Amino acid sequence: MPTTPATATHSSSNGSAEAIMLELVDESGTTIGTAEKLAAHQAPGRLHRAFSVFLFDEKGRLLLQRRALGKYHSPGVWSNTCCGHPYPGEAPFAAAARRTHEELGISPSLMAAAGTVRYNHPDPASGLVEQEFNHLYVGLAQDAPRPDPEEVGETVFVTAAELAERHAEGPFSAWFMTVLDAARPAIRELTGPSTGW
Repeated sequence: MPTTPATATHSSSNGSAEAIMLELVDESGTTIGTAEKLAAHQAPGRLHRAFSVFLFDEKGRLLLQRRALGKYHSPGVWSNTCCGHPYPGEAPFAAAARRTHEELGISPSLMAAAGTVRYNHPDPASGLVEQEFNHLYVGLAQDAPRPDPEEVGETVFVTAAELAERHAEGPFSAWFMTVLDAARPAIRELTGPSTGW
């Protein structure tokens, strides 16, 4: 993992896992503290900072990922290109680029901010709750994904019509449609009107 001032405090010199901390925020997105990742997601959930990335190929198709079966939250479901949480003190844009490379082995091109969205989505399967202030990003995937199998089960590029069919069949993450709908204006600007987004 690339080391930044924010990530350096989350890397152990002996390789042992440390607790992953998230930024807690108020309703306006101002940082008000930190919490351990799992604790922040336990019901009723604590509002925390997150990000969601939507990358497209040259044909305007969206890169989806199926979350690995070993993930503690929403395993085996389809979701947007990449999502996650900045470390405390890490800029959401930097976290989005970092995590996209860690999970998918690609560096986004022309990635741009696409606004924010706040939501509260319980996950009935796990009992965990997504109380998130989510920073949205759109960009291009110009390299073939090389997914980390511990994070990503599989990937696929889909058109808007193909996504509608897949979404009807499921399963998708509880937050997927919320973040997609919030990012649509920026997605249309990036991909053009003919792609149907």
